[in-house]
Amino acid sequence: MNTKPKSPEKTIHIRYYALLREERKKSSEKVLTQAKTVEELYQELRAKYHFKLNTHMLKVAVNDAFADWNTKLKNEDTVIFIPPVAGG
Repeated sequence: MNTKPKSPEKTIHIRYYALLREERKKSSEKVLTQAKTVEELYQELRAKYHFKLNTHMLKVAVNDAFADWNTKLKNEDTVIFIPPVAGG
């Protein structure tokens, strides 16, 4: 049997803003995930919660610093997904 070893599960703290907060009906949550990168985490959440926005429409921060979508996740990281916002 040729199966990939699973990544260890990590606890990730997530904060949502604007449209994502409206779609999730929460501003934050804690999730258990085996996602290795920020992008894998977002794709997992997008499939689960049916988020409309693609990664190219979002910015992301990890532990309060802007990050790349390929940033590796570590246990207890805080990830913030930042959608475009309109203001007046």
